[in-house]
This record gives sequence, structure tokens and C-alpha cells, in this order.
Amino acid sequence: MKKILLSLSIFAVALGYSQNNSTYWQQHVNYDMDVDMNVENYQYTGTQELVYTNNSPDTLHKVFYHLYFNAFQPGSEMDMRLQSIADPDGRMVNNLGTRENPEYESRIAKLQPDEIGYLRVNSLRQDGQALDYNEEGTILEVQLAEPVLPGGETTFEMEFKGQVPLQIRRSGRNSAEGVALSMSQWYPKLAEYDFEGWHADPYIAREFHGVWGDFDVKITIDKDYILGSTGYLQNPQEIGYGYEEEGTKVKRKKGDKLTWHFVAPKVHDFTWAADPEYIHDKLTAKDGTVLHFLYKNNPEIVENWKKLQPKTEELLLFYNEHIGPYPWDKYSVVQGGDGGMEYAMLTLITGERSYESLVGVTAHEFAHAWFQHLLATNESKNEWMDEGFTSYISDEAMNEVMNSEKENPHAGSYRGYNQLVRSGVEQPQSTHADRYDYNFAYSVAAYSKGAIFLSQLGYIIGEDNLQKTLNRYYDEWKFKHPTPNDFIRVAEKVSGAELDWYLTDWTRTTNTIDYAIESVEAEGDSTQINLQRIGNMPMPVEVTVTFNDGQKELFYMPLRMMHWEKPASGDVERIVKEDWPWANPTYNLMIDAPKSEIQSVVIDESQLMADVDRSNNTFPADSGINSAEESGQGR
Repeated sequence: MKKILLSLSIFAVALGYSQNNSTYWQQHVNYDMDVDMNVENYQYTGTQELVYTNNSPDTLHKVFYHLYFNAFQPGSEMDMRLQSIADPDGRMVNNLGTRENPEYESRIAKLQPDEIGYLRVNSLRQDGQALDYNEEGTILEVQLAEPVLPGGETTFEMEFKGQVPLQIRRSGRNSAEGVALSMSQWYPKLAEYDFEGWHADPYIAREFHGVWGDFDVKITIDKDYILGSTGYLQNPQEIGYGYEEEGTKVKRKKGDKLTWHFVAPKVHDFTWAADPEYIHDKLTAKDGTVLHFLYKNNPEIVENWKKLQPKTEELLLFYNEHIGPYPWDKYSVVQGGDGGMEYAMLTLITGERSYESLVGVTAHEFAHAWFQHLLATNESKNEWMDEGFTSYISDEAMNEVMNSEKENPHAGSYRGYNQLVRSGVEQPQSTHADRYDYNFAYSVAAYSKGAIFLSQLGYIIGEDNLQKTLNRYYDEWKFKHPTPNDFIRVAEKVSGAELDWYLTDWTRTTNTIDYAIESVEAEGDSTQINLQRIGNMPMPVEVTVTFNDGQKELFYMPLRMMHWEKPASGDVERIVKEDWPWANPTYNLMIDAPKSEIQSVVIDESQLMADVDRSNNTFPADSGINSAEESGQGR
């Protein structure tokens, strides 16, 4: 537990230095829960004691809880969204038509009373006083008996009852692969209150936001079930199933049920999964982290799950180096859910996959342990920060641990982004995750365009500065709730460049990048290359000139509004030219060589700039890649 205690002490000291000033604050919770699961009817009862500390400067007169399981009922907002959006999530609908002419039917709308999910609060008290509360879909609004003053603390005591829905999205029972219980978002969860106020978003489709705190959870369940969970198991001597220490003898309780006791320090979520057929393997990584693997005893998948385990250690070590040290002592990869979804100290993934796919989904979800469960962004408002950053780093990791040797491991992200631009349905990345008109537009904006935010930032400030930025971002913002501005300010401090323009244009608009070579003209013993800015988004520009003898020169035109020049790197001679002000649509680049000696001219030979039309980036026109679509934007 040494790592977590050190992280907590650092966290306490650092509170005053966040959000770029000394006014940063964040709320704190302590959950103590005791639940009893009936595996026959999938209903459970629970008690919850929640100690809430108001670190804000505001007096609170009410609080909100999330009741996520209420989304899995006919007529819920999630159900209505499935029925109204043009391209609903395929995992949550039945297609009654054809692929060419689909006709979607919401699976939630077909749920019977014993198949729906629900969370019902039976009683709620604040410091012993009964409270008035109102259930509104997936949100519980609570009027406080006594206001919570700035710096004040209050205790809520709750009794609740739930029913696990038939597995449709992330959570649920009896998944398509036969996993009995995927218990994510299963308890009444206090909503986040921060400098923007309450984040009591209804559960419609997307991601989550939570209050940092400590969890003490007891789960009583049929003794034949094996659990994977957030937190550290406190009673392994009663449990067994591979959780006991080597050399100990397990003495299980008599009776039909066992109680599993977990403690999870400094997390903002608590998830578990259970199945009577789980195989449980453990691997202690080189950094001391114990990796747990729980998967169905299915002969067709066992070999892949065994091969996955050393690769997971490689992924851990890669992320430790390229982001920062994993701070907890445990991480679990658990078969469950409906695809892949990250939770505190574990992930739920579907397990009936090829080996490559199994490693790939683990790489992505494991990276979320950093970009969401350690650097906890608001996923509903800034979904691209967790999904995009995770996509970027997991693609980098896969390229290394799978020995792929791709020149640009993010080529797929560039292809996806260009497809979105051509579709005409793009919305800014600042769009709330539930407000996208198309799931396609959300997915590309969050994952692909989010990944490009980082890879393109490497083009702008240099790969070394990008790596330093990720490490410093981790150091300054772990165990906190960073915003987009917090990240870009770290990049500015690391590099010295002014970067607000990049954050604004890339994430808050749909402006595109398009630079072109308009002409290449002989000027005596020199050559004039006439460049043009067609798109509205500014960028620094690099032009590579290849001569007939094979020699190359790189010409760098800094963007004036950056007030900075990128450090030189690589083996090609670089020549820094005059700044290119964004308002100037053209730029005349003079080369001290006759046109007859020039073999080709290419804008952004690295192809890390997300130029939406590469057909105008080369001279002669057929000397380079004709379009981003053909190239995959970076080979």
C-alpha cells in the first residue's frame, strides 16, 4: 500500500496548486456499503453510509445522486434516444430490416418487468434527519435538512434496492458470452459538484463523472460465485479462489453465501463482476502491481487469455514510462460487459476474441486507468480528453508491445477524421457527449479526432516536448479533475509556445486544415514556392524540398501567433523562415536553388498535420500521395 499512501500525501499537498491557481478545490466522499445479492432473481438490497466533505466555497442546500440502472426501463431517456437517433448503438437495438435499409427496434423497449434494471431509494437520512427526495429518471434530487457549509462535513445514511437489468449496455446480467453479473454503475452514486456547479446528467448513452473518495464495500453472494472487483480484498482467508496468499489454508464460512469485503482508496467509482465459472489467474508485474485475470472456463478462449497476461504487464510498464507510475497495487482484467469499458482498478471486456483483438481492447481500457481513473476529466463535456488521449497512448503501446513497426500508429485515426469531415455531419468536440446528432460523429470526434489532438500536438511542439507534456500533466493533475485548458497550459509551460489557438480551433470549432502548393516558379538561380492557406485553421508549416541528387532541406514557417519556434530534430537540415501570420492567405517561400535542381516539394512530409486535402500538398502533383484518404494520413 506504500504507493497509494505516497500518492495521497502528494494529492493533499497539491490541492492548492491545481486549475492553474490556488483556488482549486474538489469534493470528497467516503462510501461504506453493504449489499446482499440474490442470484436467483437478480435483485439486491443494500445500505450505504456516505460521508461528504464540502471543499467548495459554496453553501449546499441540496445534493443529487445518480441511479444509473433506471435507464434500462421502457420509456427511459436512454430508450427514447435509441428510438430517435439516426444511427443507434448496434448493441442496444435489434435490426428488423436489412443492412441497406435498417429498421431499428430498441432492446430496452422490449424489456419485461423481471428484465428491467432499477435502483430505488427506500430511506435517506442526513445526520439522523429524514430527507425529502424526488426520483427523476436516473437522477435523485435531495433537499437537505441542514445546509452543508464551505469546509463542512455531513453523513448520509441510505437503504436501497436494485434489480440488475438483462445485459444490454455495459452493465447487466447474463451477457452474450454467458457472464452472470457485470456490476458497473450499480449503486446510488453522489453526483459531482465542482467549479461549474452540479453535474447531475441523466444517463442517456455516454460516460461518467464522479467524486474522489474512499470505498469500503461488502458484497454477500452465493458461495459458488467468483468476484473481480475494484479495491483490495480484505478477507482472502474466507474467500479462496486464488485470492488467498500462498501457503495459507482457506477456511470458508458455512452456509449458502460468502461476504466479499473490499477497500478501495482514492477512486471515483466502484465496479465488480461475478460468475461461478471464472478462472482466476494472477501475475505480479516488475513494478509490484498485481495483475488479476478473470475469464470464463471456455476452452476456446483460455489460450488467448493466458497469452494476454505477459502482454498486460508490458502495457503497464509502457504506460508507467510514457504517462506516469500506476499508483494502486492492483489491476484486474475481467470478462464481462458488452465490449470494453474502463472502471476503477479494473476493466470489463468481452473475451471471445482473437488474440490480437484481446490485447488491443486491453491496451485501450488499461490506458483509461490513467486517462480517466487517475486523470479524471468530465467525460460528458470533454469526452475527447479521455477517449482520445487513451486512443493515442494505446496505439503507441500496441505498436511497441506487438512489434508492429508502424511509421504512424495513428493512421486509422486520421482516416476516421477525414471520413467525418467529408460526411458533413461533424460537430465541435466541445459538444456534450449526449448531444451529437449521430453516434458516428461522436465516436470519431471523441476517439479519432481526440487522438489526433495529441499526435498533431507532437508535430506542433515536437515529440520530445509532447512526451514531457504527458509526464508533467500526470505529475500536476493525478487524482484531480483536469479540464482542456489545464492540459494545454501544461503544454505551454513545457514548450514555451502559445497554444490557446490550437485548443480553440481544434476542439471548439469544425475549422479544417488545408495548406496547398499553389505554384513553383523559377526566379533566376532561385525558386519561389507559392503556398496557400485554404482552410480556416492555422498551423505552423513545414515544407520538404528534395533535390535531384537525393539531398533534402526542411523549411519551417513558424505560426506568428505561437510566438515560438519548434526545436530542430531529425537528420534533415532545417531552415527557419519568416513567420506566417494566419490572416495572410498566401506565403512566398524563396529557395536558394534553381527550379531545375528540384525533384519534389512536399508540405508536411511527416503527415502528422491533419490536412484534409493532401492532393495539393506536393509538387509535381504526382510526386507524393494524392489524398489523405489513399494515404491513411500518415502511412
